[in-house]
Order: sequence, then structure tokens, then C-alpha cells
Amino acid sequence: MDDDEPLEPETTDETETQPLPQSSDEMLYCEAEAPSAVEKEKAARESSETDLEIEDTEKFFTTGQNELYLEACKLVGVVPVSYFLRNMEESYVNLNHHGLGPNGTKAIAIALVSNTAVITLELADNCIMDEGTLSLVEMLQENYYLQEMNISDNALGLEGARIISEFLQRNTSSLVTLQLSALNVGLLSLNLSWNHFCSPGAVALCSGLRTNVTLKTLDLSMNGFGNEGAAALGDVLRLNSFLAHLDVSSNNIGTEGISKISKGLEVNESLKVLKLFLNPINMEGAVLLILSIKKNPKSKMENLDISNVLVSEQFVKTLDGVYAVHPQLDVIYKAVQGLSVKKTIFQCTNAIKLIQNYADQNKITILDFFKSLNPNGMITMPVGEFRKAMVKQNKVPINRYQLRDLIKRMHEKTGMVNFSLLKL
Repeated sequence: MDDDEPLEPETTDETETQPLPQSSDEMLYCEAEAPSAVEKEKAARESSETDLEIEDTEKFFTTGQNELYLEACKLVGVVPVSYFLRNMEESYVNLNHHGLGPNGTKAIAIALVSNTAVITLELADNCIMDEGTLSLVEMLQENYYLQEMNISDNALGLEGARIISEFLQRNTSSLVTLQLSALNVGLLSLNLSWNHFCSPGAVALCSGLRTNVTLKTLDLSMNGFGNEGAAALGDVLRLNSFLAHLDVSSNNIGTEGISKISKGLEVNESLKVLKLFLNPINMEGAVLLILSIKKNPKSKMENLDISNVLVSEQFVKTLDGVYAVHPQLDVIYKAVQGLSVKKTIFQCTNAIKLIQNYADQNKITILDFFKSLNPNGMITMPVGEFRKAMVKQNKVPINRYQLRDLIKRMHEKTGMVNFSLLKL
């Protein structure tokens, strides 16, 4: 070989080392496969409190929105929704009736964690259940762009309701409107106190409550929704025949709002407890409330709390007339104007001593006396029925103040009195 001839560099066969062409989907899924160390880390994190944390977020943040959603679908084992792929950069996304289920909802939630486009999200009728609800709530803790969400008709159940309740108490998201349609979620009790949703929020909530057939207990205290919200509640009371316990304390409800609520009470046949404590109610409003109950022969009202209202002796006389029609009722007010301290003390004389004296004279026990008031002879009895029985019995005459104290001693906080709880 000629020394001047340059040496050819060593080469390798490109056909042996060049990777075969792949489709975009294949490339996506190939890249998604994690080494064993990462898989172990993911498995360790699956038991963490935040379910969405199991994803490889560092990789997702470098991936486009569509690719992120496709990766999420692969991860949870669902078929991607083509509509969402086409519209996830729009401000309004309607995924109602898409049959997402809990896993499909989780994939959507993962994709929305870093989404800045979607402002309104419709997810009604997707059977997302409590698992899907948890995924959405976790997403909302990271997404600060989504403002309106509809998750009605989704079989959320009691656990889903608990998740939503805790989320609303934290109130850390940018969400302004949340539609839950209680008709479909099967809620028995809902606490939305201290959420400051004011009049528009109260009106929106009441629109769903008018036809609700499951909710029994609703706490809307400390929200400041005023007379406009009270008017919406009045409509609910006219149309809803299932709600039994309603707390609207401290909501800035004046005489105008009380008038609307009273109209509802004139026809309502299910409400047992109404708490109106710390609302600016005057004597006129207080009279409207008790007369509305008197006008309703089918009223089941047992407890009306207006305990910040100072009433007159004329109000008490009117109330006695209401009690004659509805002996199960107890109205709690602050005090009677001009009532002497001596008379107040007399009204609060210990009822147990009176009952004990009667029992001793008749050689029975106090428990026997109470059981005699119960048609089935049991030691437990609904509060309203017990109050009615005590008012109607004439063996041991006691007043309403004494009866209220007696119930407090035996109340199980379940709408029942338990005679065995009485400590002498």
C-alpha cells in the first residue's frame, strides 16, 4: 500500500444500528415505558394520600396536552375520548353522558392538572362515583383556571358527598360554580355552612332542591345570602316534601325574607327543625313564622329556633294558641320583655323532682312513668311524639321550659329521646 494514500476510516453498517421507523402512537407508548426503578417508585407512591401523584409529572410537563391525556388513558387502562382530544384547548368542554366511569374521569383529571384553557367542564351522567370525585378534587387543588364544573347525576354516594364537603371547607381552588343536583347523588345530609356563597349561590342551590327526594338535613348557616336567598328557600319549602332539618342561622334574613319562608311553611309537610338564630328578625317576623305553622294542619314542625329574638307577652299568648294546634312544637326565643326574674326562675323549676314525687306516690319508677307515655312501651321515642305526649298528659303538669330541659337530658342527637339516659 502506498504510504501517501490516506487510510479509510472504520465504518459500521448503518442498516444494523438504525432503528426501524415507528408510528407516533408507538413512539409515545415506547417512551412511556419506565425502567424498573421508576416502576418500584410508582408502586410505592400508589398508597399515598393524593392519588394523582402516581403519575410521572416531570415527563408530563414536557409533553403536549393531547399526549398527556393519551398517556393518562394508557396508565389507567381506558379508551381516550376523541371529543376531549379535539376540544381540550377550548374554554368550554361538554363531556356529559360519555360513560367515563371512575377511571375515565381520572384520566381527564390528570390531563387537566396543567391545563390552562378549560374554564367550564360538564361531566353530568358519567357514573364517576366517589373514586372519580376524589380525582377531580385533587385536580382542582392544582388547576387554578377551571371556574365552573357540573358533576350532577353521577352516583357520588355518601363517600363522594364527604369528599366534596371537605373540599368545600378547604375552599382552595378557583372554582366559582359547582353543580351537584342532589336529586341524583343520593345525599342524606349536606353541610355548606361558612362558604359565603351569598344570594346567587343560594338561588342556584335551591333550584336543585325544589325536586330533591333524598336530602333530609341541610346546613346553610353563616353564608349571608339575605332576603333573596330566603325567597328561594321559601319556594323550596313549598315544593319539597322530604327535607326535615334546615339550618339558615346568620344569613342576614330580615322581615322580607322571613315572609317568604313563612309562605313555604304554610304548606310544607316534612320540615321538623328550622334554625333561624342570629338573623335580624323583629317581632313582626316572629309572629309570621308561628302563624304560618298554625295555618298548616299537616305541619310536622318540632323545633323553631329564633333564640336571639326578644318577644312580648302577646307573642307568648299567640304561641300558646299555636301549641294547642301543634303540641309537638317548641319555639326557642331569647326572653319575654318585662318578665320578672322571679317568674322566670319559677318556669324553670326542675321537672324531674315533680315526676319523682308522682312516681313515689304511685309506687312506680320514673322509667315506668316515661314508658307509659310511649304506645309501644319502649325506652326510646321520637322527640316530637314525646313532647306531644308530655303536653297532653295531666299526671304531672309541666311547662315548656321544664319540658325543654327534660328533652335535653335524654336527647340522643338522632331525633329520639332515650329514657335510660336520664341521670337523677
